[in-house]
This record gives sequence, C-alpha cells and structure tokens, in this order.
Amino acid sequence: MNLTQKPVPLNSAASKNNSPSAIARRFITYLHGDPNAFLKKTKGVIHVGANLGQEREIYAALGLNVLWIEPIPELYERLTKLIAPFPKQRAFCGLITDVDDGEYALNLSNNDGASSSIFDLAGHKKLWPDVSFTGKLMMKSVKLSTLVHREGIELTGYDALVMDTQGSEMLVLKGAIDLFPSFRFIKTEVADFESYKGCCQFPEINEFLIARGFRRIAKHKFARKRGTGSYFDVLYAAR
Repeated sequence: MNLTQKPVPLNSAASKNNSPSAIARRFITYLHGDPNAFLKKTKGVIHVGANLGQEREIYAALGLNVLWIEPIPELYERLTKLIAPFPKQRAFCGLITDVDDGEYALNLSNNDGASSSIFDLAGHKKLWPDVSFTGKLMMKSVKLSTLVHREGIELTGYDALVMDTQGSEMLVLKGAIDLFPSFRFIKTEVADFESYKGCCQFPEINEFLIARGFRRIAKHKFARKRGTGSYFDVLYAAR
C-alpha cells in the first residue's frame, strides 16, 4: 500500500520534472543509483501490499512475472481491472502476517487505502497530518508461505519480494522464512521511528534479514520530518 502524501516527496512519481522534490530525487539517484535497478536482474516479483498496483507499468516494461497481494477487497477488485492488460500479472486478496487464520482489525485510511494498517497511527500523523482512519475491516490472515503453497505458485518465476504493508513488514517476513531460499532480492518500505503503534522499524528488519543470509545493498530515504524520523525503501540481496 503506497503512501501518497509525503512531506518531502523525494521519490514521488507525481512530482513535476523541475520541482525541488524532482530535482532532489534525481540527485539521490545520481548519488546512490536507481532503487529499482535490481528489477532488471529478476524474473518476477511478489508484491505484498499492492494497493492499486502503482508499479504495474514498470514491472510490465521489464517483462516481469508479478503476484500482487492486497487485503482490502474493494481495492483488490480495482487492482484486478488495472492489471488486466498485463498477462504476466495476477492478484490475490489476502492479509499477510506471520500466522494463518489470525484475526485482525485492518484500519482503513482516507487516502484511497494507501496508509491502511493493522496498527494504529502514531508518528505517521506528524509526517502526514491529513491521513486518518475512517473505519475497520475484520480479517483473517494468512502466511505468505501458506498462500504460495495453497495456490500452487512456482517460485522459480518469482525471485524478488517487495513489501509495503504499513508497519507489518516484519510479520510478513516471519511468515515467509520458508521461501527465503527462492528470493534473490527483498525490498521493503520501513521507518526508523514508531510510525504506527507497535510497528516494525528499520533496525529490527535489518538485523532479521542479515541474520538470515541477506545483505543490505541500498537504502533510499523518501520522506522525513525533523524531530520525528524518516521513511526508507531498503533493498537486500541474498549472499
């Protein structure tokens, strides 16, 4: 689920070419490289936290196999229509955590579901004060490994995992440990502060993945607020 309201949109596709944020984005890319460059080395992507599949055209241009996973049924229905022109992409509706059949209240956000989370808002409000929750959806969860096996997905066609689940990325990882040998790359959105109450933060994810045979190869800041913290896209590669 992609954040769409960023106080410092260093990586916002909506920025105008000559806006300060677009200039900053190009400068960061110049210094650190394209954060999506790894996609050129992959066969396919499992993207957990799809929202409306904003990256669908990027994935399609690279000819990637894509599995989108989106928990909100209404957004899932819209997503399936948006990816219909891309035959190598398909979507599943499900809430991915570290347990099967866990019961969760998914908080629904007012920014087209982009900030929806199983956690309550915390420091997120300081970066995006206009974002709020408008309701809850009771859901049962499923582990990523369970979904993959249940649907008969052949992982030889999917060697990258991308996560954008608004604070529950660690739960996604814990429920996917069995799949780690199939992934060459793992990319996650993560904050270095308590954006949502009880959410995972960068040090936790970093330690977890390094201990399981991955190395961090890129860390791109895309939003920040002085005195609060920053949001990053972090990329890991299998050793």
